[in-house]
Amino acid sequence: MAEPEIPSLPLRVSRASAETPDIRLFELTTADGAELPEFSPGAHISVRAPNGVIRKYSLCNDPAERTRYEIAVLREPGGRGGSVSMVDEVKEGDEILATAPRNDFPLMPSPAGYTFIAGGIGITPILSMMRHLKSSAGPKFKLFYCTRSKEKTAFYQHLSAPAFRGQVVMHHDGGDLDKALDLWPVLENPRGHVYCCGPRGLMDSVRDMTGHWNASAVHFEAFSDAEAHKPNDRPFRVKLARSGAVVDVAAERTILETIRAAGHEAPSSCESGTCGTCKTRLLAGEADHRDLVLTENERNDHIMICVSRAKSEEITVDR
Repeated sequence: MAEPEIPSLPLRVSRASAETPDIRLFELTTADGAELPEFSPGAHISVRAPNGVIRKYSLCNDPAERTRYEIAVLREPGGRGGSVSMVDEVKEGDEILATAPRNDFPLMPSPAGYTFIAGGIGITPILSMMRHLKSSAGPKFKLFYCTRSKEKTAFYQHLSAPAFRGQVVMHHDGGDLDKALDLWPVLENPRGHVYCCGPRGLMDSVRDMTGHWNASAVHFEAFSDAEAHKPNDRPFRVKLARSGAVVDVAAERTILETIRAAGHEAPSSCESGTCGTCKTRLLAGEADHRDLVLTENERNDHIMICVSRAKSEEITVDR
């Protein structure tokens, strides 16, 4: 099994500032101001927080800027501690370790334009896309940005500037689902590409409303990973149809880990159920879907083997 990339790129925190009461913005550079590894819109870096936890953060600045990275970190007290450690402990002048940029949410060419839908901190990769399209005179786009309140809206002043006039709709629902933005008029008629990043509820809603779109034109990224392991997980078997091999998946292991350990190749990228690289055809058996990618129709005959499991004692996959 491929080991996760370990942060080894030293970066200096050249600026740290409060973007909202719960979100802190960090500008990262090299110690000598040299150029950083290039990145594309939608990319992220993995950062080792002071408490040792490694977390992924989307780059939100324009990829044309080669001497700095910009990330925004939402302080989540109920998480694994990485965001709290970053917000509470990282100060200007500190050095942190990161990985080179990687992109599981790339901006695909779309002459007909883009519809961007963001919820909360999910604005970060989409902001990089918008900045790229602005600086490169790319195709037209429109952003629909859903948050609880103006005070909790990251980059509110920036997105309210004249440069984005007519291209940004910000909606505040106060946490009341009855006041959520109705996106059906936006998504009813397929055109261009849709990019959605935010909490699972928003993504599920957008997924339901884009079922009539070409699947290749709708893109999702979650700002939290799918839940790969649960306390009541049990072992099951996976039959690999092409070779006839059968592997036993332990309760604490994933399908992807297990088939790789048995010597079978399988492509993957995020390994967190958010990118779609390991999408595999399901030929028999019932899947326990835990990804944040597949549409309801796709779940009938596909499975994301990096996080999803089996409800039946055995499943058969096209590998």
